Amino acid sequence: MLEEKNNLKAWLYLSPALVLLAVFTFYPLFNAFYLVFLKDFNYLLREFDGYTLLGNFSYVVRNPNFKQAMINTFFIVFVSVPVSVMIALFVSVALNSIKKLQGFFQTIYFLPYVTNAIAVGMAFAFIFHQDYGLINTFLGWFNVNPINWVGTGASWGNAMFSLLVYTIWGGLAFKIMIFLSGLQSIDKQYYDAARVDSTPRRRVFTKITVPLLSPMILYIVITSFIGAFKAYATVVGMFGVGLGPAGNPKSMITMVALVYDALEHTGSIGAISEAAAASIILFSITLLFTIIQMWVSKKRVHY
Repeated sequence: MLEEKNNLKAWLYLSPALVLLAVFTFYPLFNAFYLVFLKDFNYLLREFDGYTLLGNFSYVVRNPNFKQAMINTFFIVFVSVPVSVMIALFVSVALNSIKKLQGFFQTIYFLPYVTNAIAVGMAFAFIFHQDYGLINTFLGWFNVNPINWVGTGASWGNAMFSLLVYTIWGGLAFKIMIFLSGLQSIDKQYYDAARVDSTPRRRVFTKITVPLLSPMILYIVITSFIGAFKAYATVVGMFGVGLGPAGNPKSMITMVALVYDALEHTGSIGAISEAAAASIILFSITLLFTIIQMWVSKKRVHY
């Protein structure tokens, strides 16, 4: 009787979160799998012309922006995630060894996490401005000609570099916070034993710190991959709704931006189904990489 009463209380406490998850997560997910099989679906009239198996997926793949979105998304994922994880790990180790003003520095590194992504993106667009941006001002001290990073006609490479700098910087705060909590939970006896044996710092880092942090590294890598695959706000913040420098629109489009691009044409035939197809493609890719990481972690992660 007591156990049933406790179970009832547990479900009661969980119910607000479950309702929100059901409405805003599970229903949209299942609805997307339903919509993707509708042919010529009209969102306003809620009408469609039968069912299709691969028609909407075929349309998305043949979309001229699809290839660019895939390239941009994968580039952001496979460059920003490894670089940001490594930088965050080294910064966390450095912060953990600081005794004075540790809280001050932790607050500074945590600020990007609580700052609006769009506002920060606009600030970074200003920093990379060709004429009066901070980056070109710094390069000018070394007699380097101003580089067109994000302005009209900027090349894909320059625009992507500036976007990656912003993406990596914006993702450090959360990673540093997690790594710091992990470092502070490691038993100090391991480091004391290494100190007695006069173990070099590099070996302490590779043989003690990294293995004991491996569960959190796995967590950070998985969540970072998922977050990078969903990149959208960073692009809009730096380049606006054009998703690229002026004169080179949609050169920075990502997979999520491709979904929104279809949703912007709400009411046109097939737009919602195409958006659902693009979202499922992104979901499948993200799920595949998550499974691979979980499989690899079985041999690399020490609990």
